Amino acid sequence: MDRPVVLCGLGRMGWRVLESLRSANQPVTVIDKHPPTDDPRLAGLTVVTGDCRRPDVLVRAGVREARAVLIATGDDLVNVSAALLVRQLNADARVVLRMFNQNLLDRLGGAVKNTVALSVSGLVAPLLALTAATGEALGAFKLDAGAQQVAEFVVADGADPAGRTLADVASQYRFVPLAVAPAGGGPRFLLDVRGDTRLSPGDRVVVAGPPAALRPLLEKVRGDLLPGVRWAGTVRRWVRTAVTTLGEVDLSVKVITPVLFVALFASTLTFRYGLDSTWADGVYQTVSVMATGAELRGDQRPEWAKVFLSGLKLVGAALVAGFTAILTQYLIRAKLGGALEVRRVPDGGHVVVCGLGNVGYRCVEELVALGERAVAIDRTNDNPFIATCRRKGVPAFVGSATVAEVLRQARADAAKAVVAVTDSELANLEIALLVKDMNPASRVVVRLSDPLFAGAVREAAGVRHAVAVPAIAAPAFVAALFGDSVQTLVTALGRTLVVVEFAPQPDDPCLVGKSLRAAAVDYRFLPLALNGQSPAGIPDRRLKPGDRITAVAELPDMERLLRREPAAKDRRVIVESVPKTAREALLPVIRAVRHCSQEEAYKVLGSPPFVAAEGLTRGEADALLAQLGRERVAARAEADDVAVPP
Repeated sequence: MDRPVVLCGLGRMGWRVLESLRSANQPVTVIDKHPPTDDPRLAGLTVVTGDCRRPDVLVRAGVREARAVLIATGDDLVNVSAALLVRQLNADARVVLRMFNQNLLDRLGGAVKNTVALSVSGLVAPLLALTAATGEALGAFKLDAGAQQVAEFVVADGADPAGRTLADVASQYRFVPLAVAPAGGGPRFLLDVRGDTRLSPGDRVVVAGPPAALRPLLEKVRGDLLPGVRWAGTVRRWVRTAVTTLGEVDLSVKVITPVLFVALFASTLTFRYGLDSTWADGVYQTVSVMATGAELRGDQRPEWAKVFLSGLKLVGAALVAGFTAILTQYLIRAKLGGALEVRRVPDGGHVVVCGLGNVGYRCVEELVALGERAVAIDRTNDNPFIATCRRKGVPAFVGSATVAEVLRQARADAAKAVVAVTDSELANLEIALLVKDMNPASRVVVRLSDPLFAGAVREAAGVRHAVAVPAIAAPAFVAALFGDSVQTLVTALGRTLVVVEFAPQPDDPCLVGKSLRAAAVDYRFLPLALNGQSPAGIPDRRLKPGDRITAVAELPDMERLLRREPAAKDRRVIVESVPKTAREALLPVIRAVRHCSQEEAYKVLGSPPFVAAEGLTRGEADALLAQLGRERVAARAEADDVAVPP
């Protein structure tokens, strides 16, 4: 691919996208207003200085000849303007742009052809949520069966799954092994990973599977088994709610309320014992006088009673008016939502999300979808996501998560994980350190922007899950260059793996009619799903137009697959011996591969060794060997002397 990719914007996201493009061996031209020309990361690249919204700048960068344009500035208006201008200059180039506005996100891609708009929050939140829930996540994608995650673990000494075969562990935890790096050898990827590999301490394994199934394995190999969600008893929760609610009440309300009730009680006693009323009449008369100033029949009452009633009217008017004014003012300013939320907060085992911006709210959504119990904290009461979270059944508190008392109110000291995703990186770091002090066993996921800062926080501060957002989101921008079918890119054991979904077309001779096994070997991809179902039991199924295949491949092999580059037909299969019981079953096979009559097939089967088929691709040869092996036929594949042109 000689046509370049034009990258607009060298912010934090732009630099990370550039690294991903270069690691994928893509030719790149950069546009930026103020590029650092002496930066070694730009060595060997064409760099154009200027505004990507100007046609002359885009033309100088070669947009008319570009195969794709990536627009990654931090301004939605700049990105949209540049995307529309690129579409005018080059109708065929694929345009991938960064968007913050959620309402425009999907509509823009639908309105402008061959254009993909990506949200950083939409890309980052699933990984942050998976990391909080399971403790590890290299990537995430979706199948018909639900969300899938890519994770890496290291086999621990003396603990499960050490000593077991990879196939046995994969069956128990429902994952697909993508790569294995033995402690004393080089890594093996995808089709080269053998199920009979016996795991040893120190082995690194990269797998893909459902988060719920992987979670027990990941917790076990790390030794951080955590209890499930713990709830306090009903009485304790309501007492806690009452205490918290009273703690939120203003001092003025606390003062005037007992004064009012003392006056009511004293007046009731006076009516009961001074004027021989019943208790009920005493309460009724007191409230009537104080609240409404009602006239009571007092002609026959003693003089002191008239004086008492007059004073009661004055005191009642003052107290009721003051109480009403103070209580009304308090209720207008009150933030009792957090106090009432306490009853819905578990005692432990939940996930606390600090910061309800776009990323934080999407984290809450992902956690709810994963079946996790989430609790949210945000410092602004007018945040619209607070009400939305509460409607979803997620308790939401108003306050600064950098205050220890606010974190304790959300029970962060007993939470399984805390996700710090506020807009302030210093606040996120402060939250992480505060939580580590409260509970060193708690899993803390911290959102940061600078990859170098994130690395320093991981190493120096001991915050293992300090995540740089650009590092997570950048591979997805690169993946979008290859088509809508690419779901994500993952860096595993030093190589780039791509999760891709593709479908054979009617005029697709490279795939149509070929078995799934043969296609996988020819293009070196590992099938994850066929039409939404596991392909494990149907490797020899012939592919048809419209079949949906989800697979993972290394980046160069994925490019060959998307281009449908024909595989070399340089293999032949030689049959060395045929059991008599297998001859009838092999007749149709020999007739099909040799295109001969039944009599000729009988003759061939009776005189081994013979060439069963030639001019095969590597995948076709492997598929034929597997078919012959099921009939206990001894056969082998070897390079053909004369390769058949593809």
